Amino acid sequence: MDIPSFLQRQQQPLSADSVCIHSTFSHSKLLGSSKTIWWPNADPNTVVLFIPGNPGLSEFYIPFLSTLYQQTSHLCILAQSHLGHTEEATALIHDLAAQVSAAIEAFDALIQTYPNRRFVVIGHSVGSWIASQVLKARPSEVHSLFLLFPTITNILDTPNGRNLFWAFRPPFPYIISKISVLFRPLYTNILSIMFPEWPRAQLDVLSALLRSPSCIKACLSMAHEEMNTIRELDVNLLETYRHRIHMYFAETDGWVGNNKDVILRSFNPDPGSVNIVHGDHGIPHAFCINHSQDLADQCTRWLE
Repeated sequence: MDIPSFLQRQQQPLSADSVCIHSTFSHSKLLGSSKTIWWPNADPNTVVLFIPGNPGLSEFYIPFLSTLYQQTSHLCILAQSHLGHTEEATALIHDLAAQVSAAIEAFDALIQTYPNRRFVVIGHSVGSWIASQVLKARPSEVHSLFLLFPTITNILDTPNGRNLFWAFRPPFPYIISKISVLFRPLYTNILSIMFPEWPRAQLDVLSALLRSPSCIKACLSMAHEEMNTIRELDVNLLETYRHRIHMYFAETDGWVGNNKDVILRSFNPDPGSVNIVHGDHGIPHAFCINHSQDLADQCTRWLE
């Protein structure tokens, strides 16, 4: 399978999806590198950059992105894990500003490699906020922005944000990451009991994260920064690019909460618009575990 020159192929995991290629992306010197997954196409008419939530592990989204890829012709996809959230890549810095810079660098590489294509940026959860920063930085190149369960305003005011804020504040990310090594022998059994509905492949992704103290610390520290940074809704961005932005909300979402109503009022889409989908019953914030088909179907409709 073809891989663009800006990616370095990695050894393929034994259980990897056959339609995608595991790789790394080398950033500018200060950022280091990020883990990426590539869905190839020799002559795409649409190029997708996918930015995950937190934890920012692109492997969680293989079922979703593979389904989207197979349902849509002439499409290639680059999924970029967050800096510092995987052990396969070396990140020198991994704060929220660095994640934005990394996403922009990956997007620029796609633009240079595939000129005169349609470019779509998809973000999940906090990845939606990062994706919106890519749109702000490259407004003439991003043709569409898909925001899935977007946490783009006041995360601290969501139910989960209020309940878990203590775990994200220093020194707890450091303490939790150090304590995590004590439970390594138990992860396989504990996780299967805690999440019996999770597919084996998704449990393996979570287990790999929990076995890395540095990745745990990076994820928790980033969550703390999200809550301190993402406070005000960028109404001007939504209004300026309203015809390019598509959003998907769950019926209930502990990471969005009442912020959904604020976003919907501020976005104020055209009557009858299909740009916003909300209220689907039973699809959780972490859709990538067991509801990949539903979101792939929705993104396919938006692409078409």
